[in-house]
Amino acid sequence: MGAAVVARLVADGHTVIGVDLRAAAEGDVVADLSTPAGRRAAARAVLDRADGVLDGAVLAAGLGPAPGRDRARLIAEVNYLGVVELLDAWRPALAAAERAKVVVFASNSTTTMPVVPRRAVRALLERDVPRALGALRVFGRMAPSFAYGASKIAVSQWVRREAVTREWAGAGIRLNAIAPGAILTPLLEQQLATPAEARRIKAFPVPVAGFGDPGQLAAWVVFMLSDAADFLCGSVVFVDGGSDAWFRAEDWPRAVPARHLRRYVTRMKEFRALSR
Repeated sequence: MGAAVVARLVADGHTVIGVDLRAAAEGDVVADLSTPAGRRAAARAVLDRADGVLDGAVLAAGLGPAPGRDRARLIAEVNYLGVVELLDAWRPALAAAERAKVVVFASNSTTTMPVVPRRAVRALLERDVPRALGALRVFGRMAPSFAYGASKIAVSQWVRREAVTREWAGAGIRLNAIAPGAILTPLLEQQLATPAEARRIKAFPVPVAGFGDPGQLAAWVVFMLSDAADFLCGSVVFVDGGSDAWFRAEDWPRAVPARHLRRYVTRMKEFRALSR
């Protein structure tokens, strides 16, 4: 999906600075986003090449569940810290562009995957990966799957929280997320080649049937980077064939419950105070 976004942006005449574990194109920044040093190096290299001004950013690097003792940690580091630490470092350069757009890749796993521990999500939001992994140990060999869900929930909540702040919205930066469903990437094709995996994937509800195309996701991302998205702020856009709607048609949108009224009023007061 990231490669499709790059191809679309380059075709539209944009200059793209890629960040990858291995160089996918000439001039890419090669960095390991699963380590603090790799994330710092990636952030610095992009800022150097952009001369301190970024018109936009797409955070598409991510890892999915797979066997391996260290997989849950890698997922947490890349999918969550690999987004928020880079964006923390790039925020001044995005603000310098005045109307910058940022798109973070989330997932429809945020709302279709049950039993993801809230403790793990809270720990990631506090950037405490060891504590998040501790909350996932109960799942044993399934820990990477729940680490994936936790990482995508945490990054979506981070986008929602940060997007509306003075540092982001107030600086002219539009921060949003896209939540894909089953997209026919090489990884999905590999999974479909395994009969047991294929049965599990095909059994998952996708009301429009079939799988999404990476090029379709790229078109959405390009729209979210465009001037047409000036009024889009803090949104999580589901492009998943209807799976999210299938599972939670009545969960969202909903009126503010009475038990949340105090928090609602508090947030209103906070906004008025910031607007003065």
